[in-house]
Amino acid sequence: MAAGDLPVLVGAGQITRHWQAADGVSSAPSPLGLAVTASTRALADAGLTAGDIDTLAVARLTSDSIPRPRYPFGQNSNLPGTIARDLGATPRHAIYEIAGGQSSQKLVSEMAARIHAGDSDIALITGSEANRTVKTAQKAGLELDWSDSADLEVDDRGMGPMLLNRTEIKHGLVLPAYFYALFENILANKAGETRDQHRQAMGRLFAKFAAVAQSNPYAQFKTDFDADFLATPSPANYPFADPYLKWLIAQDSVNQAAAVIMMSDSRADALNIAADKRVYLHGTGEAIDDHISERPRLDGSWAMQTALSRALDQAGIPVSGIDIFDLYSCFPCAVFSALEALGLDPETETRPLTVTGGLPYFGGPGNNYSLHAIASMAERLRAQPGATGLVLANGGWMTKEAAGIWSTRRPEAFTPVAPAATPDQTVALNPAPTTGTLETFTVTYGRNGPEKGIIFARTAQGDRFLANASNTALQRLSDAPSPIGAPVTASQADEVNTFDFA
Repeated sequence: MAAGDLPVLVGAGQITRHWQAADGVSSAPSPLGLAVTASTRALADAGLTAGDIDTLAVARLTSDSIPRPRYPFGQNSNLPGTIARDLGATPRHAIYEIAGGQSSQKLVSEMAARIHAGDSDIALITGSEANRTVKTAQKAGLELDWSDSADLEVDDRGMGPMLLNRTEIKHGLVLPAYFYALFENILANKAGETRDQHRQAMGRLFAKFAAVAQSNPYAQFKTDFDADFLATPSPANYPFADPYLKWLIAQDSVNQAAAVIMMSDSRADALNIAADKRVYLHGTGEAIDDHISERPRLDGSWAMQTALSRALDQAGIPVSGIDIFDLYSCFPCAVFSALEALGLDPETETRPLTVTGGLPYFGGPGNNYSLHAIASMAERLRAQPGATGLVLANGGWMTKEAAGIWSTRRPEAFTPVAPAATPDQTVALNPAPTTGTLETFTVTYGRNGPEKGIIFARTAQGDRFLANASNTALQRLSDAPSPIGAPVTASQADEVNTFDFA
């Protein structure tokens, strides 16, 4: 292991399983089994054996990423250790990463820095999810046993910092779709679009993603959705959180895993790995934002802007020099915000915005989606020698961002990723407002229609407050014209603000 060498991706593997209850318990995919299969494929792609690995890094399972985890089929208390055991690997270092969709690109950037520093020789990065197995087995009344552990010492980094503050939780902001809907509605207002017009814009954008998923053999969902279907409420595409319909949001009912292999360029030379198998990391960038209610800006993403700018600057490549993108696509506003940060128009941009098909159509495997994007990007770049690809990985609610610039072109030098940038401005929250102006909103839906209205509003002094809609206000909040900019009044009880339109 020589310090100063170029890190390079030399192997990639993926798997998606379309298991059904009728296939039987013995063939039910587990997170462990999926990760082992994807890792085996990545090793084979690189021409390596598991014994070559000295560092193993694993994306955190969704079940290990929540404060009160549920393990209906038993807990694997050492996922990295059991992956190593089943592969026959004996890594000197093993990592179980913090939660968040940024973790895949973040881990790859970290492994590249370790290789460059001479601290690692060959690193395997992997992750998996088997939520589809869980849901299918529970519905069919099947019993599975995923209880497992291993003795391998692991750097378990925990769940990471809490992404919700007390005020947000008290007002019912507990699901990703609710947070992202607040972004989406303020973006629609900024564009001068009605709800219907913005749904059409979202449908046009995500129809392009669905079309890519249709031709991806690793896609979990074989959708043939067009823009009209995606923009129109129907029993198959029902409202979830205004303005979102079911098929405009990430789908986590997947059985998917991905893995990649990183090593030094000189090690690849020693192993006679062909030059056309090598994909280099040219630039990286990371940023972490505050709680959404404390951010000065909601009509875009400071963290995305910062991470993308850092990656492009480090690579010395302008946006016009990127040939292929995979922009994290849990919700349309994540893509809209990334495109704005890149200075691109979603209506006229012709370059690919995804290499997988995106989280609603390819599938959203928890914290590990962007490892599929990196594996797919490597495949695309190998087929287009000299082309350049950008992967943007996103965690939280546009909270944690990691960007990577990739190409088969060998860079002159490698610069390790810089520590994640953090913002230096926040907005004060007012716990007892009386009046204000509605800043953004969402309406959450149940089986019988609208259930809850949630708004952000600003006082005359510029403070922000959160509030839930009264019964009267909920009706108006659900109507077609945008309520953004309307005056509101608020009252308090048990730390919860309730608003009415003034």
